[in-house]
Amino acid sequence: MDYSIYSLSLCIALPLMIFFGFYFLLARTPDKAIFGNYICSRRIMGVAMLLLAANYSVHFFYGIRFKNVNAAILMNMSTYFLCYWLFSSALTTLLNRFYITRRRLLTHIGLWVLFSVLSAIVLFRLPEGIAQKTGLFAMATWLMIYGFVLARRLILAYRRAVKIFDNTHSDNIGAYIRWLSVFTYWAVVFGVGCGLLTFLPDKYIYVWILSSIPFYIYLFHCYQNYMLFYEKVENAMESEIVSEDDILCEADTAEDAANDMPSCYAEIAESIKGWIEDEGYLRPGLTIKELADTLHTNRTYLSGYINTSLNTTFRDWITRLRIDYAKQRMTNHPEQKIAEIAEASGFMSQSHFMKTFKDKEGCSPAKWKKAQKNIHNSQFIIHNS
Repeated sequence: MDYSIYSLSLCIALPLMIFFGFYFLLARTPDKAIFGNYICSRRIMGVAMLLLAANYSVHFFYGIRFKNVNAAILMNMSTYFLCYWLFSSALTTLLNRFYITRRRLLTHIGLWVLFSVLSAIVLFRLPEGIAQKTGLFAMATWLMIYGFVLARRLILAYRRAVKIFDNTHSDNIGAYIRWLSVFTYWAVVFGVGCGLLTFLPDKYIYVWILSSIPFYIYLFHCYQNYMLFYEKVENAMESEIVSEDDILCEADTAEDAANDMPSCYAEIAESIKGWIEDEGYLRPGLTIKELADTLHTNRTYLSGYINTSLNTTFRDWITRLRIDYAKQRMTNHPEQKIAEIAEASGFMSQSHFMKTFKDKEGCSPAKWKKAQKNIHNSQFIIHNS
């Protein structure tokens, strides 16, 4: 049998895995305390990468797949189980700094040991045939369910973070962590696929090795880009932690305050009306806490008013105000450039303004501006005819 493709795939994948692993462990980051969580996440990811690299090395240098298939399957399944935990922990830590605890660590290590021991019993103690195949199917099912559970936990953490950002910040902070959601779904497909490919005939095993290359390149690229936005995201998370503490301090009076909600909302509505007239929503980086301080009200009440009375999130509400302002400005000042309109309307950048405008209006600002000009010209012709 010709194993040249198998060896070539390992030659390509192994150096990349070693490079990524050591880079995640040793690469420098900005010397700021706020990056501590990012460093922790990246180091966990580095350990996962080097663990996979060690797995690849055993396959490459010892050809274990072709000497003892059962030993190779056991090594792969045990490695994947542990890496599932490391990958999910690294990514979840970016969204929840309190995720890794001593109890959780011991629990997952215990599960990994138990899974590895039971897999060894199935592969080396059960007789070949129906019994062993049934045992392997059970272990593979356990591995896949474990991966799905960890992925679900990460997705829930991601959605919670996006909900927090949408209800507390005017800028689309969630866009900075969207790669976590994309990567998680990709990781589920790839992880489950690798688990299944472990049982493929020898001549096809190179498929799971080659499929890992774009997967880890994408991960490396995401971590590099995310570092540029991490401080902004972490600051947003930190401000929310403070806000939660404030809410807890007010818990004793929450029941009495609930009875005053209608009158409270009426006062908030009146205050917001004046704030909108003063165009306070144009300030970049606006947060709900800052707006609550400006309106001399409680952040919890303000959030409740926006969510229930306006039936929207804080971010979507501010975005709509800014889009309407931008449309008015483009109508009244057609000579202004899109970049000037974006800046004047409180958006983070021209690209962010253009994307948001298209999502809300169904066309680009330039097309909307052109359409308005055509409408104005048509009305002018009709008026003069």
